[in-house]
Parts: sequence; structure tokens; C-alpha cells
Amino acid sequence: MAEIIQRDGTWTFDGDTVRIVPGSDKRVSPLRKSLGEVAVPLGALAGITFEQGRRSGRLRLRLREGADPLARVAGGKLDDGSDPYQLSVDSDRTGVAEYFVDEVRNALLLDEVDSGPTDRYLLPGPSLPITMGAGDGTASFDGELIRLEWNWKTEESKSSRGMTTLAIGDVDGVEWRPSAGMENGFLRFVVGRGNSPAPKYDPHSVELYGFRKDPLMALVAAAVVARLPHPNAAPATAPGLTKAPDGADVPAQPAAGGDDHDALLRRLRELGELHQAGILTEEEFTTAKQAVLKRL
Repeated sequence: MAEIIQRDGTWTFDGDTVRIVPGSDKRVSPLRKSLGEVAVPLGALAGITFEQGRRSGRLRLRLREGADPLARVAGGKLDDGSDPYQLSVDSDRTGVAEYFVDEVRNALLLDEVDSGPTDRYLLPGPSLPITMGAGDGTASFDGELIRLEWNWKTEESKSSRGMTTLAIGDVDGVEWRPSAGMENGFLRFVVGRGNSPAPKYDPHSVELYGFRKDPLMALVAAAVVARLPHPNAAPATAPGLTKAPDGADVPAQPAAGGDDHDALLRRLRELGELHQAGILTEEEFTTAKQAVLKRL
């Protein structure tokens, strides 16, 4: 078990999951507090780094592309304080942070985790129902319906239409952008393929002004995205058919039995050889062997 406790939060790793619990300090961002505990399975990770600064360092988890709806929505645009996959580390905890990185990297290596894109979400997204207010409106989602309600800052041409209600089946996509410089941000629900008006006038958008609560709208976006088709998912085919390289539907061939079992046995032999060669310690070998035996 590896653990690091800081004012921003606590990260623990048990060999299978990185658990992220936000700190209780008043400086912790509203997004982290609202999101709560996040459990990141090892299979969702592409890597981990620790960057040492002059006064403090920073732990960063790098998730596989497509593994997390929040990471997909944010697109790397969350500020460091709001990003749940970063942790500010005090200078006197550098050694603990480096140990944490080593433990996660060793587990990724031993489990041979693929760092490439996923074809499904490996994290569930924010809990439902969810309601967040920022900018010129409040957005809520219960798993079926999205509701946008307006406040006194809303442009009259948009607020005069009343509350916007969208069924999840009518939404083609979700966009979230933070404000940048003199340009306001937005949360937009894409309906149809026509050109959308500016967020200020769009009844399907909440305009964001750059205030502290703006990132909360990324949580609403992630909750909706988690329930939309995954962008990397294979196109649906009829039962008994599979996709040929040219995209055509062809009869599915029965899978050869025993391939997975043989691969796991080979992995056990490889681990034994690494242990005998002194590359793996007794503890590392035991942990890795147990993980393979569970899969058998």
C-alpha cells in the first residue's frame, strides 16, 4: 500500500486502484469537493509523473484516452487546482511522492497495462442526479433529462424562452470550455448539426464568465457524456456478425479456446524467470503472481 496525504487531498494505491480523496482545506476547488472520492482502476492509467518544483512538487496521473468522461470533456483545460488527477506535494514529502510513482509504474509494468485508447469508459463519471450553477444559468441532469434554468445575468432573448429541457436521446454531443482572456466560456449541449448561435444567445448553452465555480459545469458535461455512446466504440453489428477490415458485416468466427489461459501460464513463467534473475523482489514477485492467478 502506498499513500500520500497533502492539504489538497489524499492518494492511496493498493496495487489495483488509485483512490483520490479531496482535502478539506478551504482552498480546495469546488470541483474536487463536489466530485468527491474517485477510484481510478489500474487499467485506466497510461502513466504517472512527479514534477519537482522549487517550493513544491506535483503528482500527475495520465489517463488513457477515452477512459474517463471528465478527462474527455475537459480536454486538458482544467486549471491545476481543479484537475482531480493532480496533487500538489510539499517539498518535505518528495520521497513519498517518488515512492508512490514507483509503485504505480511497477504495477503498470507487471500487469502489462495497455496505454493506448479505450473503447469504453473505465470510470463512471459524476454521480446522479447532479445540479450545478455558474455563469448565466443552472444545469441539472437526472440520467434521462437535462434542464437549463436561467438567472438574472441571462440575455433576455434566451431567458424569454423559459427553461430548456432536453432528453438524453436528443443530444449528439457536449462541449465545455473555460473562459480564456476576454473570451467567455460555455457549457453547450449539441443538438443536430446546424450552426449554434453564440452561447450568450443559445438556449442549449450556459455562458461562463471565468468565476471560481465555472469548472463545476464540466461535471454536468461529464455526467451526460458518460451516458452517450463512446466515441471509440465499434459500430453495432447484427447478432452473429462481425466487422471485416473494409467495414462490411461478415459471419463471426468462433474464438480459439485456450489462448488466454496459455498466455497467463507464459506470464507466470516469465515472472518466475525475472524473480530468479533478481530483477523482481520476493514481494513484487508474490504480488504479480497473485494477480495472474486471479485471472486464471
